[in-house]
Amino acid sequence: MITVMCAALYAVGSYMTAYIPSPWGFGQFRPAVVIPAFFAVVFGPIPAGVGAALGTLLADSIKHGYLYPGSLIAAVPGNFIGFYLIGWFLWRRFSWNKFIIISNIGLLVANLIVAVLYVFAYKVLYQNQYLGIPGDALAAVAAGLTLFWFVTMLPFVLLITPPLIQAAVRAFPSLAHPDLVEALGRKIPGRELGVSMLGPGAVLLVIALSVSFTGLGGWMAGNPAFGATTKSVIEVLCYVCGAVLLALGLYFLRGEAGGKRRHPH
Repeated sequence: MITVMCAALYAVGSYMTAYIPSPWGFGQFRPAVVIPAFFAVVFGPIPAGVGAALGTLLADSIKHGYLYPGSLIAAVPGNFIGFYLIGWFLWRRFSWNKFIIISNIGLLVANLIVAVLYVFAYKVLYQNQYLGIPGDALAAVAAGLTLFWFVTMLPFVLLITPPLIQAAVRAFPSLAHPDLVEALGRKIPGRELGVSMLGPGAVLLVIALSVSFTGLGGWMAGNPAFGATTKSVIEVLCYVCGAVLLALGLYFLRGEAGGKRRHPH
């Protein structure tokens, strides 16, 4: 029942943003990842992993109007592995520090699997597309998709999932295991939260600057896997997302430093 609930909620949430694509025209903006992240912490790896896999398949298939093979080949295994890992590391072994670290790792692993399988297994092998495009360009597309998904998902998971967990446990105390109850009485560490925003933000700004001021921009504009329009969208996206993540990181670090000054040990 819990797994079905996770799948249904994730499918609905994913479908709501299904028509906001990545710069390549495939792969969507998906803040709904907070749903399997929540289930991973509260209910464990199986409901989260299976629910995420079924939910993404439902959302993708409804969007395309048929059982979507791209989802079966790439999104299903990536979502299952990523959220199973998050649940395996955090369920009954929870702390806010671990939540931040494991969320970073789980999202990175999940998105890398989906991106590599979608580009190479689905697009190239299954659909016979991109056959004339060099391997380095395809690898760059997979890396770009991974980065796009990761940096657009991470802030939602780190900022929205904790309040959802806190609200659910307060409403239904029987859901909480001892580690989770103990963690809810503690403040989410601003330093770790800030660092997890600063790292991806800095990487995005480096990529944006490289596209603007090095040969990378010309290579992307002249490559059929990208093109001039896609190159421009990626450039703007990296600047905007990088600046937002850096601002959030500095905000949380400043808040942590201010708290320590007010409450010296």
